[in-house]
Amino acid sequence: MLQLFTYDFSADDKIEAAVREIIAAVRERGDEALLAYTRQFDRVDLQAHELRVPPGASPLAHQQVSAAFLEALAVASQNITSFHQRQVEASWEFEREGVRLGQRVLPLAAVGIYVPGGRALYPSSVLMLAIPARLAGVQRIVMVTPPRPGGIDPHLLVAAELAGVHEIYQIGGAQAIAALAFGTAAIPRVDKIVGPGNSYVAAAKRQVFGMVDIDSIAGPSEIAILADETADAEWVARDLISQLEHDVEAKAVLVTTDATLAQRVAARVNGLASQVARAAIVQESVQRYAAAFVVRSLEEGIAAINEIASEHLEIITASPRLVAERITNAAAVFLGPYSPVPMGDYIAGTNHTLPTGRSGRFSSPLGVRDFCKHVSVVEYSRAAFEREHKHVETLAEIEGLPNHAEAVRARKD
Repeated sequence: MLQLFTYDFSADDKIEAAVREIIAAVRERGDEALLAYTRQFDRVDLQAHELRVPPGASPLAHQQVSAAFLEALAVASQNITSFHQRQVEASWEFEREGVRLGQRVLPLAAVGIYVPGGRALYPSSVLMLAIPARLAGVQRIVMVTPPRPGGIDPHLLVAAELAGVHEIYQIGGAQAIAALAFGTAAIPRVDKIVGPGNSYVAAAKRQVFGMVDIDSIAGPSEIAILADETADAEWVARDLISQLEHDVEAKAVLVTTDATLAQRVAARVNGLASQVARAAIVQESVQRYAAAFVVRSLEEGIAAINEIASEHLEIITASPRLVAERITNAAAVFLGPYSPVPMGDYIAGTNHTLPTGRSGRFSSPLGVRDFCKHVSVVEYSRAAFEREHKHVETLAEIEGLPNHAEAVRARKD
């Protein structure tokens, strides 16, 4: 089970080399390189002035989407905002006998959000990435997404406007990451890049890290379900497949105390795999990365779940809240039969940008804090300095840094 959820975040050597070349070209040639790669990879011929989507495009996009989409997006936006508002931190300070210490919470100046293109559309990801940045107070939120022959899909434009995106550029792939990290004439640089992408995007984020911050290197989608005899086999099977449809690397596992449930779910997943939409992807991911495990007790199941630290965890048991109190490693936990992962993916309000590959052991979902920096502030009065400087001298001498000690000695009476 552990091996199933262990993911190698290192990139293929060929991909790393190709991405290194792309980044170097963008740094050296700027927009010229961006346009050349867009023609090569996206089969779209743009001019430099066309990279940025004009502000007037979003109002027009509203006329091209359905009322049902606008309603769903509005509800999702409201719920995401409500959840993430509770993450907003305030600056603080306290005083200790003439020493004033504090922490200033400041927004990042500029953030780039990468929204994948290809066959699928991800307006929900626009909300999940941009709304926390807006709540943090980021003054410049930049969205990049691969171009299409007919322009950026209106669903993405509407989502970007609702989420508070300030600039939109039709550029994708490793070249988009390079542009955000180093800047070009058309695309000013940012301080942090967030959002999922393919292996080239992931490699590019890895290579520019240090010049800019990044959120994480995302691996394939994962779901684990911890269930007992109260779970409905049909519902469990559908929930597993809902994540397996992401791509052929997606992983899904059922951990249950009920052997009959395991058999029924396995049979149903195998039966549905060839019948559902995106069947080719589902069939391959089922064959490669789907499994059911029967454990002797819930305690054994909880231990296994904490070990694999899955991206998504559903708990469908008689007392899911009691079980959840003992879960220490999972990025997002969904309690009870009426809280399937798609509710969190789209509408509940929690963020669906989550750590994968067992990194939930030490990482957290994307949130407002990811778009802030924390600055420590120190202010000593003369009396406080005179009371404590001797301790600095002692510690500095022990560590072999005499000039640290001299810096405080110079201020002594």
